[in-house]
Amino acid sequence: MNVNTQKLSSARFAEATDAFVEIFTASVDFDKRMAQQDIQGSIAHATMLCHVGVLTQAELALIVDGLTQIRGEIERGEFEWSIQQEDVHMNIEAKLTDLIGMAGKKLHTGRSRNDQVATDIRLYLRDEITSILAELKRLQLAILTLADAHTDTIMPGFTHLQVAQPITFGHHLMAWFEMLCRDSERLRDCTKRLNVSPLGAAALAGTSYPIDRHLSAQLLGFSRPTHNSLDSVSDRDFAIEFTASASILMMHLSRFSEELILWASAQFDFIDIPDAFCTGSSIMPQKKNPDVPELVRGKSGRVTGHLMSLLMLMKSQPLAYNKDNQEDKEPIFDTVDTLHHCLRAYADMVPHLTAKKDNMYRAAKQGFATATDLADYLVRKGLAFRDAHEIVGLAVRLGVETKRDLSELSLSELQGFSALIGEEVFDILSLEGSVASRSHIGATAPSAVKAAIAHARQQLIEETFV
Repeated sequence: MNVNTQKLSSARFAEATDAFVEIFTASVDFDKRMAQQDIQGSIAHATMLCHVGVLTQAELALIVDGLTQIRGEIERGEFEWSIQQEDVHMNIEAKLTDLIGMAGKKLHTGRSRNDQVATDIRLYLRDEITSILAELKRLQLAILTLADAHTDTIMPGFTHLQVAQPITFGHHLMAWFEMLCRDSERLRDCTKRLNVSPLGAAALAGTSYPIDRHLSAQLLGFSRPTHNSLDSVSDRDFAIEFTASASILMMHLSRFSEELILWASAQFDFIDIPDAFCTGSSIMPQKKNPDVPELVRGKSGRVTGHLMSLLMLMKSQPLAYNKDNQEDKEPIFDTVDTLHHCLRAYADMVPHLTAKKDNMYRAAKQGFATATDLADYLVRKGLAFRDAHEIVGLAVRLGVETKRDLSELSLSELQGFSALIGEEVFDILSLEGSVASRSHIGATAPSAVKAAIAHARQQLIEETFV
């Protein structure tokens, strides 16, 4: 058996940990990214212990100075991480004890690694969600700017990927914006439940020391302490909820990607994606592949996989803390990284998308996009909608047979289907007329889209999404 030197917590054992088991059970290689939060939590804990008389002012000063020194070493890349100390917590504590002696050994009074890691990961996610929301807002602003430039750019709206009705490109982009608003709401709402402090729950039952959990929660910016020590150390709902919100956000980005990929194809040719966000082919010199949207579309499955991983991780665990929970961090960390990267790529790319207006317009004239407008016209003339639907279907059949749009049929031909049709019908059969007629809130008329953009900008200023 290969053995290694003993750890801070090894007095219980008669022999050192097997070398492979030490590597297998260690988490420091990935959880060291929570070092800043671990130090932040330790300073708050020490401050609270001093406040209740467990530590002296002198001991607190030594601990804070030592942790500050360690923080600097980590930031400069000078800190030596040891797999023998298992995780970020024990590495920092061991280094602190080396630096300041006995006072370092007192830091862990009244807490356990169970409540310590639960605190660290909440602090970490809170920080990262703030950063993700900032990148999400940058993408939303980019979408608003592009939409503002295309409030009257006509394109086909689709259902079943078939031409349905004419809309404006700005209106379509504002649908993307609304999806991201819900994502922002979910992340903010997730933060409310995440932002409670498990510190002081100790291993699972609390501690006999006279701690002040309200003070440590306040020092760390949490809204309150958690209410039950068993749940405090074993709860990972907040991580699952964050990953669920991230999965929905990535699903939205995947849908955006799918549309961009279709629109950039030769068959649609609606948009141009800048060269900086595309790559070529190793064999076909003419190719311009939309790699960024494709990769974002692919990464959505990665994040959804992390959600499934966390759900399966927690589904059969008894209370309270179990070593299984070491497996929560890598899915969380990778989800955070993936969100950051995908949002950054989109926020950088969207402002440089070019809409091919003429191609969009021509496509909107295909597929009888104004058929519903003709039916609505007949209803306003007094016809029942089902009868109007039947009449328009006959007119469309003639258009299909003669390869003409409804607006290209003659007045006499249209009147052959209904005597209610007059010369003014051509105003509503035009793409411009169709789009302009839908001017209520949430609709596609340029005036409505401009109002939606103005409202959205105000939402972002106030950071309210209702």
